[in-house]
Amino acid sequence: MAPHNGLVHLKEYDIKDSNVELIGSDIDHRVKFNSAATEPAWNNGRVGVSAGLFIWRIEDFAVVAWPAEKAGQFYDGDSYIVLHSYRVGEGANAALGHDVFFWLGAHTSQDEAGVAAYKTVELDEFLHGAATQHRELQSSPSDDFLALFPRLTVRSGGVASGFNHVERDAEKEPILTLLRVFRPSGGAAGVVVHEVEPEWRSLDEGDVFVLDVGDKIWVWQGAKCSPMEKAKAAQVVHDMTLAKHVDVEVLSQSESRSAVIVRLLGGGDEGPQQPFTRSRPVVSQSLRLQNKPPRRLFRLSDASQKVTFDLVKEGPSISQGDLDGNDVFLLDDEGKTIWVWVGLGASKTERALWLRVAQSYVQRVLEGSGDSEAYLTPIAKVQEGHETTAFIRAIRAA
Repeated sequence: MAPHNGLVHLKEYDIKDSNVELIGSDIDHRVKFNSAATEPAWNNGRVGVSAGLFIWRIEDFAVVAWPAEKAGQFYDGDSYIVLHSYRVGEGANAALGHDVFFWLGAHTSQDEAGVAAYKTVELDEFLHGAATQHRELQSSPSDDFLALFPRLTVRSGGVASGFNHVERDAEKEPILTLLRVFRPSGGAAGVVVHEVEPEWRSLDEGDVFVLDVGDKIWVWQGAKCSPMEKAKAAQVVHDMTLAKHVDVEVLSQSESRSAVIVRLLGGGDEGPQQPFTRSRPVVSQSLRLQNKPPRRLFRLSDASQKVTFDLVKEGPSISQGDLDGNDVFLLDDEGKTIWVWVGLGASKTERALWLRVAQSYVQRVLEGSGDSEAYLTPIAKVQEGHETTAFIRAIRAA
């Protein structure tokens, strides 16, 4: 069976459906731009004007600016929008390029995730369609997203709302907070600080763990952790002790006294030489796949008055010359990222369907091939004339 057969239902789509007749049209873009122009979050005098990093959290259906000093800090119960604007070219030809990421925490609500996705599209409209849009999932971020933050911190909890409220009662039981510090494998040079379950089974000898018991902070250095992870953990502890003055004790797994930390986490007689292993909560998508699928290029078109989704080419010979500005193309970059390229001449229907098609591709095709974690695949959309370095690298890969 051809790899795209799972999407034949798209052919039944009626492009004359009155509910979507104007989607992607000039009128539609003007309406959306006018709506975006009234969004306070985008109208701070810097968005779309200055290079830099801008972050917002979704709170009660609103887009709320995230403090600059908290850049790189996320909660697993929330959804965020991250805009990275950067300069392209020099002198009179200088312009701004934009990457917009909507990051979905593992426990975010459907409402928050929906608002983040919708507002990402709106932000792209505000930027006149020049942005590359990325869907990012907490447990499998793209290398491009990881590269934005020297330290990416993921904590448990989230914004207090009717849809997602996190409470802790310190009087009922002591609060133990266990942070795992590691450098994700792959191209990103930063470090991840991820809150994990405060139990001894969360330990892994390849990383460093910071245990906050309230009146003291313990550091457990796994036998196989790297010097960088030790150094980054020291920075994390330094930041924690700025807020409260408590004792800190650092122990290597090889030390017999490190068993104290295991016992604090509910362990018993587990000795320091036990091979503590636990999979990392964040894995770079570029290294998640053990058996990479072949590169594939598909075309989404309604030229025949019916929406079709057809395989154009498969294998290493795919190049930018295979793209046609009259349609939308989906590039499966060996399962690492699903890229959607939107031609300037693409119809309103083709433009409207790109995310639905990409999600259907991931769910029906990749998962159908036996990849149970295909849903983690990052999805990114780029427009003709505003291709990013990452997309160009993917389309030219041999």
